[in-house]
This record gives sequence, C-alpha cells and structure tokens, in this order.
Amino acid sequence: MKDRTALVVGVGSTSGLGAALARRFAEEGLKVVLAGRTRSRLQDVAAGIRKSGGKAQVVIMDVTKDKDVERLFLEIKSPQSLELVVFNVGNNEMIPSLEVKKSTFESIWRQNALGGFMVGREAIRLMLAQQRGTLIFTGATASLRAKPPFVAFASAKAALRGVAQGFAREFGPQGIHVAHVVIDGVLDGDYARTKFPEFTDARGEDGLINIEEAAQSYWFLHKQPRSAWTHELDLRPFKEPF
Repeated sequence: MKDRTALVVGVGSTSGLGAALARRFAEEGLKVVLAGRTRSRLQDVAAGIRKSGGKAQVVIMDVTKDKDVERLFLEIKSPQSLELVVFNVGNNEMIPSLEVKKSTFESIWRQNALGGFMVGREAIRLMLAQQRGTLIFTGATASLRAKPPFVAFASAKAALRGVAQGFAREFGPQGIHVAHVVIDGVLDGDYARTKFPEFTDARGEDGLINIEEAAQSYWFLHKQPRSAWTHELDLRPFKEPF
C-alpha cells in the first residue's frame, strides 16, 4: 500500500511556516517529505514530527537546480501517493531599487518564480498520473503590490502568482487543485522576531500571523470539495490594515 505523502518545499526553522505545515500534515496521517537547503534545520523539524508519532523524510536540495528538483521527485515517485505539495520558498531582501544588483535580482527571481515553476511542473506530472492532488504556492503582500525596498522580491512573487494562475487554469479541469496563499502580514516566527524585533513588539497581541493557524488554512484548501475550490486565499491578522 502506498504511503499518503505531502511534500513541503522550503522548510526552515522549527518556528517557521514550513515546519508548521509539515507538522499539520503529519497530524492528518500523511508522510511528510521536508525539502530545503539546511540539513540541521530539516532534521530538527523531522525529529519533532517523529517524536509525535508521525513519518518524516528529509531531502536536501536547491529549487533553482534542475537536477535537485528531478532527484526530489524521483525519491517520492514510488511507492508513495503524492497528495499535497506546498511550495513555501521565499527569499526576501530589503534593498533600495537603485542599489539592487543584477545578480541579486536574478537570484531572488530564481528562488521564487523559477523554483516554483520547476517544483510545480514536476508535482503536476505525478498528480496527473494519479488524477488528483493539491498544489499550493505561498505568496506575500508583494505578490499583489510592489513597494520599496522590496521591488526585486515583489517582481519575483508576482511572477510566482502568474505561475500559480496558469497552472490552475490548465490543470484544474484535470482534477488538480492549484491554490495561491497570500501571506498579507507578518508571520510570528524566528525570522521576523530576530530581524525586526522592534517592529514585531510594536504589533502587540494579535498583530502577527500565528503560524500554526496559518497552516490550518492550507489544510482547509486541501480538503475543499472539488465543486467549490478556492484558488487564492489571503491571510492577515484582524488588526492588519489592507
């Protein structure tokens, strides 16, 4: 019998969204494949899942490298049933527009848009063979509007949103649920609290997005009946202006 499997690409610290997604899917009995660039972080998340009785597999990879993406899907092709894939990669840098180097702009685009396309393409190939599956892309406020000093990031996230829309329109009629989640706020995790401590403190109670509750929304998308699929869902704290 094939393992029911969920793949989360872009797993960092145990307090990040990728880790919360992996834990949520494992709670539902899915074997979770954790993909990312930092072995120690992936192993920490996997250890927590196993300690709670779940199944977790770690794959070290770079989403911008063709061979890494191909190897990732070869490892989960059989004897596993790929039910759910989340592309959760997000490389962001605060740089004034006139100071953005070509190499930086291209690197951010490769990790977000190109990586999302390659992972999504391989996921859909497997899902079409099964005639079912859910593919979710993590977006950001920048997916919808560009503001300095995030022009490079916004261009990449807007491109990723275009990839998600194109896949949804092409493969939705073939039974593949493709969704895009706009994280329109700040996630309450190590990244924000380490990088912007004064900002996160100023948000106060309920001013940040709880990562476990955000993960629940991804599971909600996966479990939607096919007669009423959501393509784009935006998440923000109730105090967040928009």
